[in-house]
Amino acid sequence: MSSRTYVILTAAQALNIRYDDVHETSPQTLRWSNDNTKTFVKYSGETPSWLEGKTSYTHAQILSILNNPEGEWYTDPE
Repeated sequence: MSSRTYVILTAAQALNIRYDDVHETSPQTLRWSNDNTKTFVKYSGETPSWLEGKTSYTHAQILSILNNPEGEWYTDPE
């Protein structure tokens, strides 16, 4: 899993996801921020051309973002 790269996308950018290039398989497999304005995709290997120039994150970095209690992705485990 640690060899995957993650990219956060806006809802508008998510309309153009090329599912053949990422590990997600459909819109239903995306995880959204709490306000549903952002999602993210993960890929392995070369950066897909449509993701070039976007900020990429390692597995550790995306976990830090998702698990930040003050962040827009956090959900209380209870």
